[in-house]
Amino acid sequence: MKKITSLLMLLCLITFSTQTAFADEDAANDSTTEVVDSSSAVANDSTTTEVAEEEVVTEEVEVEEEESGLQVLKKKFIEGGAGFMSLPLICLILGLAIAIERIISLFWMSINNDEFVENIEKEVSAGNLEAAKELCRNTRGPVASIFYQGLDRAEQGSIDVVEKSVVSYGSVQMGQLEKGLVWLSLFIALAPMLGFMGTVIGMIDAFDAIKAAGDISPSVVADGISVALLTTVAGLIVAIILQIFYNFITSKIDGIVNGMEDASISLVDILVKNKVVKA
Repeated sequence: MKKITSLLMLLCLITFSTQTAFADEDAANDSTTEVVDSSSAVANDSTTTEVAEEEVVTEEVEVEEEESGLQVLKKKFIEGGAGFMSLPLICLILGLAIAIERIISLFWMSINNDEFVENIEKEVSAGNLEAAKELCRNTRGPVASIFYQGLDRAEQGSIDVVEKSVVSYGSVQMGQLEKGLVWLSLFIALAPMLGFMGTVIGMIDAFDAIKAAGDISPSVVADGISVALLTTVAGLIVAIILQIFYNFITSKIDGIVNGMEDASISLVDILVKNKVVKA
């Protein structure tokens, strides 16, 4: 009887310990599952956060790309007021048209003066004044025009007549070279003035808004100050661009004029050397 009771008690203890062990394993598995689930949730949350951040960054990049270049210029143009911003823009368009026309004309007038003078000297040395005149007529530029006038007056046989003719016609050619520069200088001076006018009017509007609202706040004066600053910037930018073109054109004209003066001296020397005129 005691043995049976002992066996029953042993079986109960084994069964209880076995159930306890399985319960501990289930609890451990549940905790592991919870940890894994929580880790997965954290990972999912971090992934979601990273995706959201990437989407935000992508949207910011897209916004920056959309607002780059012409979009920014268009935005600032509208913010500055189309009425005021269009005035410096008109000055820029007209000034660039004049500058481009002058640059093309000046490059077209430029020739190799040394080669031209050498060809004229060959014809004059051979006694072919008419051939030299024909060469001048078929050559573009102010140097050829001055040479033609000098050779045409050389038939009178006086060096003074040739020199006066060259000097007079040289002045005419200089006037043609500088054609349009007066208007270009006008637009250079006018663009900042128009910008400053927009500045003054914008500040007046800002003070009127302050007076009407009775409060000095950024939202009240923002529009007027925006017009004031943007129009000034626009006028200065236009003046800087046109000033660069103006200086380039004047330097090109100076080079052509220096070439004209050197060529005129060479013409007189050629005529005296070949005894076409009397010194």
